[in-house]
Amino acid sequence: MVRAMTIDDYDAVHDLWMSIHGFGIRSLDDSREGIERFLDRNPETSAVYEKDGKIVGAILCGHDGRRACLYHVCVSEEYRKQGIGGRMVEFCCEQLQKEQINKVCLNAFVTNTVGNRFWQKMGWTLRDDMNYYDFTLNPENLTIFNK
Repeated sequence: MVRAMTIDDYDAVHDLWMSIHGFGIRSLDDSREGIERFLDRNPETSAVYEKDGKIVGAILCGHDGRRACLYHVCVSEEYRKQGIGGRMVEFCCEQLQKEQINKVCLNAFVTNTVGNRFWQKMGWTLRDDMNYYDFTLNPENLTIFNK
């Protein structure tokens, strides 16, 4: 079952993130406090998927009033190929449409072959007409990748 994520889901979602090979989380942004800030700004748009009494999928989804972005889209490796990711994406997009958001983007690491196949299968467009720039305001906010 897919539903909106709340801060009460944090521990289970964090455990899910930590279980996924190659998954990267940020030391500050993905802390309980960082996720709580994100969910306070976007209370209805992020999703979790519960199955067999546990959270097996999650998406952080937020917007700035104009454009939305999906972050940390993941499904537990043992629950993949069951349509869970697609249902969570649909949930997030429906929530965004209710908030009159017309476009959503995401970033996927080039090395994330599973994720990139998923997005292409879902009909998302890989853009080659723009560059992605990043500027770190807080050098303590490190990305750490699971092995």
